[in-house]
Amino acid sequence: MKKIEVKETTTLLAVLLKAGYSRTKIKQLLKYRAVRQDDRPLTRIDQALAVGDSLTITSEKEEGGRYRPCPGLPIVYEDADILVIDKPSGMLTIASATEKIKTVYYKLTACLKEREGENRIFIVHRLDQGTSGLLVFAKNETTKHALQDSWSEVRKRYRAIVEGAPRESNGTISGYLCESKIHRVYSVATDTGTGKYAETEYKLVRTEGEYSLLEVIPVTGRKNQIRVHLADLGHPVVGDKKYGAKTDPIRRLALQSCFLAFVHPTSGKLMEFSLEQPSRFNTLIPRKKAGRR
Repeated sequence: MKKIEVKETTTLLAVLLKAGYSRTKIKQLLKYRAVRQDDRPLTRIDQALAVGDSLTITSEKEEGGRYRPCPGLPIVYEDADILVIDKPSGMLTIASATEKIKTVYYKLTACLKEREGENRIFIVHRLDQGTSGLLVFAKNETTKHALQDSWSEVRKRYRAIVEGAPRESNGTISGYLCESKIHRVYSVATDTGTGKYAETEYKLVRTEGEYSLLEVIPVTGRKNQIRVHLADLGHPVVGDKKYGAKTDPIRRLALQSCFLAFVHPTSGKLMEFSLEQPSRFNTLIPRKKAGRR
């Protein structure tokens, strides 16, 4: 935290420039209410200041800690450029033909608008409606394009509970994914000209009764890829009736995006995020027995 005492009649812009902040940084500070006078956030660059006024400027870390939460959308991390949430199972990432409002994008946009004004949010990637876990949004177009351009380099890991137990403790599933007219994805062994190559790695973590916990790494990122590939393996994701699951004991798709690692497009720092196993998963595969996550 930094404090500045105003010693002459001036403007906020002049004070911050004199304090060593660039115009770009000043805009960020004002946008995220990091500049305060008597605990009142200042948002106008031409704000008039008088002798004796006192300003308080928080650091980016402190600034991030002051973001208000968004009800129903657990925020894992937020700064001036990115926002990472723990997406609930059952919620769409973006609008569909039949649902416009009950989506992460709609609720997050509404939350930020109420919290910070006309802020926009930009989609970087998506998760299936039934999948929970780490979902990244950008807070400006520059960050969005930077993340999307390097998304193939992002390290991703999913946690899945499947029916039965794979014969091999680890392996790779590959093929070409196609989509039918009724939006059902299916795989074919050879390229027919209409499919997209997809590859998924898996590792068996633990088997408990009729179910197994898998660590899954999508080498490529196709629609419904993990669900289709695990079904092809003969072990569909629990609760995934669309792709052959016969049971739904926890009343949700047992698939979670549990780990992401990428280089922050602005700071250049390596960002790593991980989530604990969802509580409902524990009724099938107890967390304390599940080994490394």
